[in-house]
Amino acid sequence: MKKIIYIKGDATNPQTEGNKIIAHICNDIGGWGKGFVLAISSRWRIPENEYRMWFKNGENFKLGEIQIVQVEKNLWVCNMIGQHKIISNSKGIPPIRYEAVEKCLEKLADEALKLNASIHMPRIGCGLAGGKWEEIELIIEKTLLKNNAEVYVYDFE
Repeated sequence: MKKIIYIKGDATNPQTEGNKIIAHICNDIGGWGKGFVLAISSRWRIPENEYRMWFKNGENFKLGEIQIVQVEKNLWVCNMIGQHKIISNSKGIPPIRYEAVEKCLEKLADEALKLNASIHMPRIGCGLAGGKWEEIELIIEKTLLKNNAEVYVYDFE
């Protein structure tokens, strides 16, 4: 089975040849304005615009769904709804929803196969969403790596 390849650098600027998909977590309430999405928006407007339109028309806009947006000739951004709201609930449960992340990554594995693309991401779900990387890593293994996807995780310096 493949392994996650860790890279120091910027996940919005993937360092490999060929087709690439940048994957990141979005929330289920249409909010875009903090965290990694700002790095995406500073490079391309279209992923945010498409996400907002998706939220507005409400079609299939729910946890576990993904949206693939082409931003350059061989580069796509995958908006993945894996976060419920934006703050921990009254019981202290963080916004991350691991089951939703797993569904998203299963769908992403199919897309990567269709596009013959490698997958690039920051440590998804571990910033504002409050997730634990050990959990996310296991989900990546059983979805993307199991389907032979090449996965690069970026730690921003």
